[in-house]
Amino acid sequence: MTEFDILVQGGRVATEAGVSESDVAIKGGKIAAVGRGLGTAKETIDATGLLVLPGGIDSHVHLAQPSGPGIVMADDFESGTRSAAFGGNTLVMPFCIQEKGKGLRAALTEYHAKAEGKCYVDTSFHIVVSDPSESVLGQELPAVVVDGYTSFKVFMTYEGLKLNDREMLEVLAVARETGALVMVHAENDDAIRFLTERLERAGHTSAYNHAVSRPIPVEREATHRAISLAELLDVPIMIVHVSNGQAMEEIARARARGLKIYGETCPQYLVLKASDLRGMDLEAAKLVCSPPPRDAASQAACWDGLQRGVFSVFSSDHCPFRYDDERGKRAPRGQESFRYVPNGIPGVETRLPILFSEGVNKGRISLEQFVALSSTNHARMYGLYPQKGAIAPGSDADIVLWDANRRVRISHENLHDACDYTPYEGLEVTGWPVLTMVRGRVVVRDGELVGERGFGQHLLRDRPPSAVPTGKLVTEFDPAPRRV
Repeated sequence: MTEFDILVQGGRVATEAGVSESDVAIKGGKIAAVGRGLGTAKETIDATGLLVLPGGIDSHVHLAQPSGPGIVMADDFESGTRSAAFGGNTLVMPFCIQEKGKGLRAALTEYHAKAEGKCYVDTSFHIVVSDPSESVLGQELPAVVVDGYTSFKVFMTYEGLKLNDREMLEVLAVARETGALVMVHAENDDAIRFLTERLERAGHTSAYNHAVSRPIPVEREATHRAISLAELLDVPIMIVHVSNGQAMEEIARARARGLKIYGETCPQYLVLKASDLRGMDLEAAKLVCSPPPRDAASQAACWDGLQRGVFSVFSSDHCPFRYDDERGKRAPRGQESFRYVPNGIPGVETRLPILFSEGVNKGRISLEQFVALSSTNHARMYGLYPQKGAIAPGSDADIVLWDANRRVRISHENLHDACDYTPYEGLEVTGWPVLTMVRGRVVVRDGELVGERGFGQHLLRDRPPSAVPTGKLVTEFDPAPRRV
């Protein structure tokens, strides 16, 4: 009988398909067998009383990114992937940003250099397209897809990043031609700038007014427009960080028409509200993110979207800036007006405990749905399944042991990022990861970091099935025929 490297024994294995009393055998960093009576191993991990889940995949995180003059993102790849591991994640997918006037190859070279030798968990990069020049569209984007960077992100707002409709169509066309998936940050930039200028003129410049400047119609309209542009080309897209029911229903209606439109939501839209910012004075900057948290009705709508499958993935949108730092949330210009407050909040370590506690333990979603939303669907959506996101023979041994009954009051002093606060301070959760294993190597055990910095690898990806067009065109002319 084969002797395995590791045997995870006595736990309840949960996948998107069901839950079973099974052991997991690991050899050479891969899952070798799942079942009972598997034999012997050099090391046995006792999972009695614990859940054995596929490692979490957070497909929307920001690490070591350029953030504007004088602003520095709190997390580099070392601290960000360390925090991810403590939160039960075995793979994170940050964004390599193309800066205006620069090519994609230069951006990728610089971003890989920032990650080299620093990661505790695996990574895989999305590419942000901010300058779709003729050479980028005709040469660089198609080439990087062939190389395994099979997802792009486009922004409909933010100076220096936003694309107009024509530019979005050009990027969408390349995605359809090459088999890449496009992620869309959907907010109407003109509407935001109009409201921002009117608010400032009226003297409403506090951080609370960030949420006032980005009401639901700003997001709903942009979501509808992004879907319309995608429909014009028959190209699948992912609408990221959806915050409310109106934008969510745009996705649901598109899917009911047979379009391949996917949705993502995040913890902040389940447990935070815009009203939390009122009366916080300068500390309201801690909750500034886009889209902003909404209200109780929007929270209920986002839960409904998770339950109905309108949202395919649940991500953190981890975008960390220190609060008590002039290079972060307390930037001098940000104290003059909300428009200059660094935009984003930390959350990679708390994403899964919040979803497990508020979702599984409160009966809103099943354990199988939790696995799909936190891991398996991410792998499928972005061309990594079944290497990632599965507990099955041949898959990477990315495994997390969960104590479903462990109660924790979230506090930043117990977290492991390089930020100096958490927006979820004081939130009580039930359910917490107690062991994180990446490719058969334990990274975190019982609250202690035991993994090796630099063990995390960067993964290139296949063209995802999620990006395959429906084959239904709105006109008889196909403006972007597939090359692949």
